[in-house]
Amino acid sequence: MNIQNFLQYISNEKRYSGHTITAYQSDIQFFSEYLIAVYDIKNLSDASPQMIRSWLASLKEEGLNTNSINRKISALKSFYKFLLKKGEILANPTQKIHLLKKAEKLPVYIEKGQLKSYLEAGISEHNFSAVRNKLIVELLYVTGMRQGELIGLKHDAIDFANKMLKVHGKRNKERIIPLSDSTIDELSTYISLKKKTFDITHDWLIITDRGLKAYPKFIYRVVNHQLEGYTSTKKSPHILRHSFATHMLNNGADLNNIKELLGHSNLSATQIYTHNTIEQLKKIYNNAHPRANTN
Repeated sequence: MNIQNFLQYISNEKRYSGHTITAYQSDIQFFSEYLIAVYDIKNLSDASPQMIRSWLASLKEEGLNTNSINRKISALKSFYKFLLKKGEILANPTQKIHLLKKAEKLPVYIEKGQLKSYLEAGISEHNFSAVRNKLIVELLYVTGMRQGELIGLKHDAIDFANKMLKVHGKRNKERIIPLSDSTIDELSTYISLKKKTFDITHDWLIITDRGLKAYPKFIYRVVNHQLEGYTSTKKSPHILRHSFATHMLNNGADLNNIKELLGHSNLSATQIYTHNTIEQLKKIYNNAHPRANTN
């Protein structure tokens, strides 16, 4: 079977991109060469599921990453599905071959000491922008709320008497987050300065330098700029959320409590942070235990 027919099919009928077509051509040709070299089979239609699995295993042994292997699986699946459709084969040898599961990435977070250094740095309490910018970072870190939840906060979300913050999360699900005395003080300072600086009628808590409701790109820019020089880690509102959860867990907080504070609908979404804790324990063990690094 000439693979050119297949390539014409995915180009003209499936409308695949030129990049994908080139990649699929390379992948199928690579597999064809493997069949010839290992099994002395020149016709791709004679390949069996075992031969395909053998090829994939060899790719893994060579250190090819999961994304690259999965692309090759996708190329073969599309190719043999086409052959089956055209009557070139009686059964699809890739039918029970599945994509490899991608390794779950650990959440990136900022070190506790780095955030402490930022939050303890002095600012002018008469400069609205400086006070607001610090408050943005502090609220994202000490509450773990999402960027959109911060933007959606109004003044009545703050319960100063009971030191609580009412947050509306996904699907408008409401949750209550406790606030420390220092955060309450920061909020009081900000709101007082905001009233002196702007004459506005809306009730949005976080506003821009023009007195308008904050927006995602604005919040991202503030966080990125404020943490510049304090960490080489990626700096974003979501990284502060990861930092909140990781630091809470490392300091002994219960996973279920973190789940409620983050507004996760199920525990599985929160459990990813336990991996960071395990990595932290490994570092502590390797640095502290006298037998950790013995050969």
